[in-house]
Amino acid sequence: MTNETLHTLETRRSCRAYKPEQITKEELEAVLRAGTFAPSAMNRQSAKIVVVQDAETRAQLTRMNAAVMGNTGDPMYGAPTILVVLADANARCGVQDGSLVMGNLMNAAAAIGLGSCWINRAKEEFETEEGKALLKKWGIEGDYIGVGHCILGYPAEEPRPAAPRKPDYIVYA
Repeated sequence: MTNETLHTLETRRSCRAYKPEQITKEELEAVLRAGTFAPSAMNRQSAKIVVVQDAETRAQLTRMNAAVMGNTGDPMYGAPTILVVLADANARCGVQDGSLVMGNLMNAAAAIGLGSCWINRAKEEFETEEGKALLKKWGIEGDYIGVGHCILGYPAEEPRPAAPRKPDYIVYA
């Protein structure tokens, strides 16, 4: 059995090379809308999505993320858009809710021809004073955990095909 949604789920790959052009407002809104419809525990919608497209904040997040790894490279691969997904630290399933948002964002991006990749280390970034200051600057109050960065843009190269699935991926009990 196959359909367009299943095809997208099977063919989406992480993109690690982006063209410098910014995505359109319509593309961004479509991806964001999909993120807001991710399942969440008891429909509490505990996650937040922060849209970062300005060069200064993108550079700051890139620097902060690289610092967690102990280097000065570009862990955001030059993507023109960074969607920071945060979880309410007091929500019982906040990180799980945020993870589902990340999945929806990446699958929606693939469905409309955008490249995306989950970039980790948001947790460590937003535990720092600099990260907390960014949250405050963005008007986000309360305790939030960084779940991940969903980077978006137009792919600069074709992604590699999917690796074969491991034989024991599914176990019937």
